[in-house]
Order: sequence, then C-alpha cells, then structure tokens
Amino acid sequence: MLPEGWHRSTLGEIARITSGGTPDRAEPRYWGGSVPWVTTGEIQFNTITDSAEKITEAGLKNSSAKLFPPGTLLMAMYGQGKTRGQVAKLAIQASTNQNSAAIILNEGHDPDFYFQFLSWKYDEIRDFGHSGGVSHLNAGLLQLIGVPVAPIAEQTRVAEILDVWDCAINRMRALLVNRTVQWQALLALTLHLPPANPSTDGNADNGGYPASVQPGIPNLPATPDGWHRVPLARHLTEVRRPASLNADDTYRLVTVKRSRGGVALRETLTGREIKTPTQFYVRAGDFLISKRQIVHGACGIVPPELDGAVVSNEYAVLNSEGQIDLRFLRYLSESRYFQQTCFHSSIGVHVEKMIFKTERWLKWPFNIPPLPVQHRIVEVLDTARREVELIAAQIDRLKQEKAALMADLLTGKRRVRLPPAETTP
Repeated sequence: MLPEGWHRSTLGEIARITSGGTPDRAEPRYWGGSVPWVTTGEIQFNTITDSAEKITEAGLKNSSAKLFPPGTLLMAMYGQGKTRGQVAKLAIQASTNQNSAAIILNEGHDPDFYFQFLSWKYDEIRDFGHSGGVSHLNAGLLQLIGVPVAPIAEQTRVAEILDVWDCAINRMRALLVNRTVQWQALLALTLHLPPANPSTDGNADNGGYPASVQPGIPNLPATPDGWHRVPLARHLTEVRRPASLNADDTYRLVTVKRSRGGVALRETLTGREIKTPTQFYVRAGDFLISKRQIVHGACGIVPPELDGAVVSNEYAVLNSEGQIDLRFLRYLSESRYFQQTCFHSSIGVHVEKMIFKTERWLKWPFNIPPLPVQHRIVEVLDTARREVELIAAQIDRLKQEKAALMADLLTGKRRVRLPPAETTP
C-alpha cells in the first residue's frame, strides 16, 4: 500500500518511450562527427557524459537516430549476459542505437528518482522481457511497467539520498580498482612474471578469445638469481583416491570457478544420483585443475571445509613432494605464463571443448624459488589479497544496505523529511 499523496501508474503514462537508430555504416560521411551515439554496451547503471562513437548531423538526419535531451533515461532492450534491462541517465544531448529505449519523463517526474526505481527493478524487468517466449524488451513492454508516483519534492529528496549511497559505492569501486592494479604489480614483482587477464570480462585485445583465456606462446623470462628453472613434474604428482560410491550415502561434489575463483561446493548428492560413477576424493590443500575449464583459469586449492569431497576424472588433483608450496603454485596460476602453458597443454578445436593434458603440462619449465622464499612470497601476497577482498566485501555490504533502503524509500514505506518550504500544507 502506498502512503498518502502517492499513487500507482505505469511507465507509459508518465513518460514517452521511443528508440534510436543506426546510420548506414557504409556511408563515411555519417560517422566521425560530433553527435554522441550511445550503444547498449555503454548503458551500465551510470550517468552518460560521452560516447565511444560519434555520428554527424547528416547521419542523424538520414537515419532513424534521434537526438535526446539531458535527463533522458536509456534502457538496453537487447544484449547478452547482464546488458538487457540495464539503465542509464543522459547528462548530455545524445542519440542512441535502435537497441536502446529512450524514456523521456513528463513534467513533474524526477529522472533521478525513476533511474533509481528502474535500477532497483532490474531483475523483474529482465524477467518481463521473457514474456511470451521473447528474450528481449520493447517499448510496448516497457510502457506496462508499474511505477509509483510521489510528490515531486519527495521524488527529488529520495533521489538525492540514494545518490549519496551511489557516490560512496563508486568511491569504493575506484579504491578497489586502484588496489587491484597494485596487487597485479606486486604479483608481477614477486613472481617475476606478468599477471594474467584478471577476469572473464576484461577489455584486453585477446585475439578473439574470451578475456580469461590466455592463448599466446609461453615465454618464460630469465631465471632470477637463487631460483631454479625446472619442469613442474620435478615437484608435482597427480594423485587419485578412488571413491567407492554407496547408493544411499551422500557425497559433496566440488567445482572450480573460472578466473582463479577458487574451489567451491557444486552440490550434495546421494551415490545413486551421481551420474558419473568414477569419483575421487580430494583433501584440504590439494591443488585442483578442471581439465575442461583450465583455459579459463579454473584451478585452485581445496579449502579445509571441502576436505573429503569428491570429483570426477574431469579434474586433475595435484600434490607436491615437499619442495613447492601449493599456495605458491596457486599464485603462479595468476600469471600469464601459467595460463598460456595450460592453453598449450590442452587439445581441441574449440576453446569450450578443449581438454587439458596433465602429463603434457607438467613438462613445461617454471622458475621456482627455494621453499623459504616461496613461503615469504605467499605471506606477502596473502596480505595484499586480503586488502582487495576486504574492499570488495565492503562494496557488497554497501550495495546490500542501499538495496534495503531502496525497498523502503521507493515504495513510500519510509518517508523522507523535506525542508519546510517544500512541504505541502
């Protein structure tokens, strides 16, 4: 139930909804001008102050592209992954492509308030786009989205409060980026190897491969003083601990996340529910490699809480003979050289179907320091990594707290205090 002074409406009743267009790519005089032209990839719950591409006045006049004023809300109607349903606000006059909806609010409706509301409703709007088997949004669907309408002064005040939270989150994100850059520099310095692409959504030019895949030729730098250049087979062995599955017993199955995201519980099943009967036990401290996903950086150390879980033969379980700390190996996996050796030790015609060959990979040479140096490197990198993780966790907490506040403020459950001059008698 909405509070007194609020009422329910639809987006179509409080705004004009249209879309843009794309000038002919084959006509050079339509491109490279001064008119900002926004694509769906630039709509990321943000305020748009510029665009990657520009069109000319001729391109604007000779296409279905339109010029939208500052304050227009843009929503991605198409797009893979998380793109569809994301919203942005124009801070400039700009045009868009046809895959973006332009939402121009009627007078008496604060764009910042509805930017926050549509951001809050992101998941519901994405589901809305699946209605009738259609996997995209359109202007007709957007017009049906239910919205609250509060007095304009209250809309503005709510938007201002939520903007303070956005500023705090953005500052923490900037700090996280800075700390991550420092982390990668420290990694390169201690391992004497350049770091790999940090995630699956990196922007580096990667020869058409996903950002997490490192397909280049492995090039091991010169061996630092006091280190030894040896094949990993000198220190690592693949271990197998066969698990005899009983139909009524339960087993924890683990998986390894891409981009060195760690070993995690996938599911808990009874013996009769496990489709692959050949399973092997893992122990805390094992180094685990997913043979199908290692080209994406899927490797990590089994944590204590997953000791005794099981994996199929789609995983390689590695142990050390004592002269290499598997935690040091985990940090080596953050290097580009490590990832490239994994790619070149895998066979297959498509990156998503490549199979890792452990025996081939163990023949690659690595620069390995003495064990005490490994321990020191692990200690330094552990400390730096914890700093990054703490900042990431703080961002998550801020986002959760903001989401709870949005649920109250955007529905009128919690009212804001207005200055006396703005309060309706």
